[in-house]
Amino acid sequence: MPDLLSLYRTMVRIRAFEDAAEIASQGGVAAWGKQASDKPALVRGPLHLSTGQEAVAAGVCAHLKPADLLTSTHRGHGHTLAKGADATKMMCELFGRATGYNGGKGGSMHIADFSVGMLGANGVVAAGLPIAVGAAQGLKIRGQDAIAVCFFGDGAINRGPFMEALNWAVVYHLPVLLVCEDNRISATTESAAMTAGPGASARASSMGIAAVQVDGTDAQAVSEAAAELIREIRAGSGPRLLHALTDRHKGHVSVDPGLYRDPAAVAAALARDGIARARARLVEQGLGAQADQLDQAAKAEIDAAVATATAAPPPDKAAAYTDIQNTGAGVWA
Repeated sequence: MPDLLSLYRTMVRIRAFEDAAEIASQGGVAAWGKQASDKPALVRGPLHLSTGQEAVAAGVCAHLKPADLLTSTHRGHGHTLAKGADATKMMCELFGRATGYNGGKGGSMHIADFSVGMLGANGVVAAGLPIAVGAAQGLKIRGQDAIAVCFFGDGAINRGPFMEALNWAVVYHLPVLLVCEDNRISATTESAAMTAGPGASARASSMGIAAVQVDGTDAQAVSEAAAELIREIRAGSGPRLLHALTDRHKGHVSVDPGLYRDPAAVAAALARDGIARARARLVEQGLGAQADQLDQAAKAEIDAAVATATAAPPPDKAAAYTDIQNTGAGVWA
């Protein structure tokens, strides 16, 4: 079982990465009522932050092996870092640089690193679910000693791929862990207003999938719940679902001030911040100095990643014509 310092290290690396990316995304064009600044944004396009949700990524991924496969969401920086991806190559991708994971052409929502089992973030809500289930079926057919894990938000449970993926996972008894990061808000709408029934756990149970609900702001609680579910899956239990109740501190995207949200609810979320809770426990255990060191190391790592990404070259114009499937419809000129 990973100790709290290990979980804290993962969480503060994620927070440092997203804080830096958020700053780099400011400027450029006007959006969400903000005026454009003279300084162009270094991160172009939508940047979806998982600030407040770090405990879920840390607690789950602490129990995954390199051979295990992972799919993520449009809010997937934390999952990608926690699975072992390189922070500098990720930042280069966000900055649209040729040295990024996708050569600067994928951006924030499409980072993938097959070398660590990260099959990719995904800009389509719920799209990672059938991909993960398909990956799990591939693992089973090949007889590989590995599992697949899929992170998805509470908004995804109202889309068809959620039920299709759960049905597929049960019918074929697949080694897959489904992780619902339930921050109770889908883009700009409270999920409760458009979701019938109790939510992800109940829907999974109705299809025969054992589901566990956990406080997603408590890294140790997430870790303990994930450890048991993953142990069961590796032992041949079939699919399992982890329903993590968590908080999204920021707006839907980095330039969204989130003025549609209840200020009291946001304040309550900030008061139960997972990183602050973990730090308080470490201080109680006499490990405050070690936590400080991890904070400093995370900042130094991400500052260096930003400097490298800023100086890195953009893709060559010819790269626009690579990685394109030839459908026979014609030749790219």
